[in-house]
Parts: sequence; structure tokens; C-alpha cells
Amino acid sequence: MANFTHDVKRDFLQEFPESKDTCAAALSALLNTAGYRSQQGDVVFVSENECVAEFFLRLTEVFAVRAELWTAAHDPKRQKDKLTFFCAGEEAKRLLLFASPETGAFRFAEADDTALAYLRAAFLGGGSCTLPRGGAKTGYHLEFSFSGLEQAESFCEVLETFQLFGKVCKRGDRFVVYLKSREAISDFLSVSGANAALKRFEEVSAEREESNRFNRVSNCFAGNADRSAIASAGQIVALVEMQHETGFLGLSDELLETARTRIENPTLSLSELSLRLGVSKSCLNHRLRKLMRLAQQIKDPHERN
Repeated sequence: MANFTHDVKRDFLQEFPESKDTCAAALSALLNTAGYRSQQGDVVFVSENECVAEFFLRLTEVFAVRAELWTAAHDPKRQKDKLTFFCAGEEAKRLLLFASPETGAFRFAEADDTALAYLRAAFLGGGSCTLPRGGAKTGYHLEFSFSGLEQAESFCEVLETFQLFGKVCKRGDRFVVYLKSREAISDFLSVSGANAALKRFEEVSAEREESNRFNRVSNCFAGNADRSAIASAGQIVALVEMQHETGFLGLSDELLETARTRIENPTLSLSELSLRLGVSKSCLNHRLRKLMRLAQQIKDPHERN
């Protein structure tokens, strides 16, 4: 599915936090994922999504903090704008007073509404969600990128309050919390209220499961066809050798007809061959087994009764 991350973020941007506590939780999550402290002590927030940037500015306004646009750079290769905002001096101190990136996550883990606000904003600031491509069976991946290990580990605690269990890995200078199963991603979307994205996710998952089921059945048929071809080749080799050694002398009319028809029709399946001979499949199997025993006895006289 093309850009499923965008679908999830669009759901989260539909609702703005209602209370100051939930706004503080969301602001803390954005700073932990897409923010940092400059050497001058400024608070910097970076986003490639204009709607997420507007969400950040609305949150700062709740606490009477003014964030200034620092740069707006365009990436022609990715066709995205990179927006950078900053709060300096007293504005930065006031912002950190309400939403400290160092300690923010810990105080939200006990209340569902603030924990949910933190969860959603963490995805807005540093989240991505991908689904398997083509007919792949694996490839479900949900992740959140944090600036520090402490923030990543505390975010795992927030996830655990919803029975979601993430793992942490280091990627460059970032710390990533990730979940990699279809069930875990479905649970996250359900818990966090990304209802439209969840519906699309379930539709795609169902289509993929049906496709995988079809492929398994096709592979099964292909495997059976391969085994049938191998068995047919073995029968023909044995019958040709028998014909060369004995000229099929001593065979009953039924066995002689079966041997010649098998040799003349090497690509026919047993079902097709039984129709050609006008006998049941079990009868054909019986005749072929008897022919294979006779062929083996000619090849190895010690096996003769």
C-alpha cells in the first residue's frame, strides 16, 4: 500500500488534545521524536509534514509559547519541504517547563488519555508504518524514532500500558522502538483510534491472506504436478527397458495396452491416462504397480518369486 504512514498520521491529525495535560503529553512526544536542544539552548522542532508542523504550533500556543520558523528547505528528490522551528531564551524555558523532552514520557504512563495523546504524537513526530510489498508473507513494520535511549525506553513503558510490547534498537544516532507483526500493528491502530487506517489495514491484510492462500494452493498443485512428472518419467524408463529386454512378451492384453499407452503419452496425468484407457484410476494404479514389479524382476532376477 502506498504511503500507509500518511494514512495513519491523517487519522491522528483529525483530533486535537482537549486538555492541557494531553497537550503537554503530545508536545513532549513531538520534542522527543522530532525535536532537539541546540548548543545555544534553543528548542528546535523539525518536520517534513506541514500538517504536523501546524499541529506543533497549535500545541505551543496552548502554553503561550511562540515558535519561530527558522528554515524552510525543499528537497526536490523527495518532493518534500523540511520545516524547522525554534524557541529561544525564555520561550524555550517556558516550553520545557510544560513538556520536558528528558522526562515527559514518564508522567504520562498512568493516565489513558495523556498516554494516548503521547502515543499519537510520537507517531506524528517520528513514526512510520509499512506493509508487505507484492505477495510477500512478511514485512509488517511499525516504528517510532527517538532522539535518546531514555525516551525510547520510557515510550516502551507507555506502549505496555496498552499491552503493546516494543523492542528498541540503535540506528545511527537515533533510538528506534519497533513492532513487527500484523497483530501488533492492528492492535496499535485500534488502541490509538486510527480507525480509517485500521479499516484499510484490515482490507489489505485480508487481500494478502487470500493471495497467500491462493499461492499455497497453487504451489501444492505445482508440487503434485512435479511429483507426477517424476513418477511418469520413472515408469516410462522402466517400461522402455522392459520392452527392449523382452518385447513385452508374456504380458496380458490389459498390461500390454497399459504399457504402450504410458510410453506413447508421457505427459498425461494418471487421471488423464485412466480416461484414455477407459478404466478407473485405482485400476490403472494396480496395473502400473504390477508392470513396475515385472520391470524390476527383469532388471534384478533375484527378486523373482
